Amino acid sequence: MTQDSKTIVHNAWKAFATHDFDQISAFFTEDAEWLAPPQNATAVFMQGPSHIIGRDAIADFLAYGFSKMFAKDVTLTFHGFYAEGNRVIVEETMTATLANGNAYENDYCFIFELHEGRIHRVREYMDTARAKTMVFG
Repeated sequence: MTQDSKTIVHNAWKAFATHDFDQISAFFTEDAEWLAPPQNATAVFMQGPSHIIGRDAIADFLAYGFSKMFAKDVTLTFHGFYAEGNRVIVEETMTATLANGNAYENDYCFIFELHEGRIHRVREYMDTARAKTMVFG
């Protein structure tokens, strides 16, 4: 690996913020997976899966789908990046204005697993009940 795991994940977050498909997809292995809790508010709102498989599907969601729900004023406050080997844990709070006009604020924990310098798996954890209340009332 030419970069340490923490730097790779930190740079990936910068790419996610661009909503540029090519920049985002470059950080993932072809067979990457993004796993979130079943029936989480984002998956329900988007009428999509909570387990996204494949670099292109993940990049498509981050580049095009994300802003359909989180419409504006998206702010991430990072509380920590922790790394050991090929695993990186990221703690953050995200705030945004939702497409329905509601304010959104939730805490997240992401576990990134890297393979040969790219993200192979992401496990996402959040307060799903809180998110559903903010999204659906």
